[in-house]
Amino acid sequence: MRLSIIMPVLNEAAGIETALRALAPLRARGAEVIVVDGGGRDGTLRLARPLATHVLSAPRGRASQMNAGAAAANGDALLFLHADTRLPDDADGLILDGLRHNAWGRFDVRFDSGGWLRLVALTMNLRSRLTGIATGDQAMFMTRAAFEAAGGFPPIALMEDVALSARLKPFGRPLCLSARATISGRRWRQHGLWRTILLMWHLRLRYFFGADPARLARAYGYDH
Repeated sequence: MRLSIIMPVLNEAAGIETALRALAPLRARGAEVIVVDGGGRDGTLRLARPLATHVLSAPRGRASQMNAGAAAANGDALLFLHADTRLPDDADGLILDGLRHNAWGRFDVRFDSGGWLRLVALTMNLRSRLTGIATGDQAMFMTRAAFEAAGGFPPIALMEDVALSARLKPFGRPLCLSARATISGRRWRQHGLWRTILLMWHLRLRYFFGADPARLARAYGYDH
């Protein structure tokens, strides 16, 4: 199997080079890295080109951008990676080994800082195991066959990862790798830990009860 790593970006110039350099060992082992820009104006594309296998543009929105990246990918294993998420060193091997027996999966996570965020990460990992729902922060991966059979990410403004998890459930529960991806706690620190926790649960409940994802995205202050 060949791994394709798909990274949706929007105005990520400050960190895109660091993010892509972290993937250089995986590229050296045969993975391709596809950066999909959603119309940013800060030079992200220019910075990404020397460090990625392919750089594309797509209509703005994570779902749209990730679907475009998957359509351009050559691999039969797909990993969807946020620009501010760092994979464990052996992520490619873990994914390819896991997908020999599972259709899809995700990593456990930890934050790039400690304190109460350690408890938040623990809760995220446990909730995912109990519900069978993976989120984008957890670096979702799957076989191309499962992704295509599920119809890809639904074209919604928020919760596209939760929606795809639901579409993938007929293929089995996700493989929950205990190896940890490191995610940014920037938003949590900027907006306050408990305020962010309450907001995320509020949005999830509203989504569960049928709220319009576009309205949820506005409430989240989502600019991607």
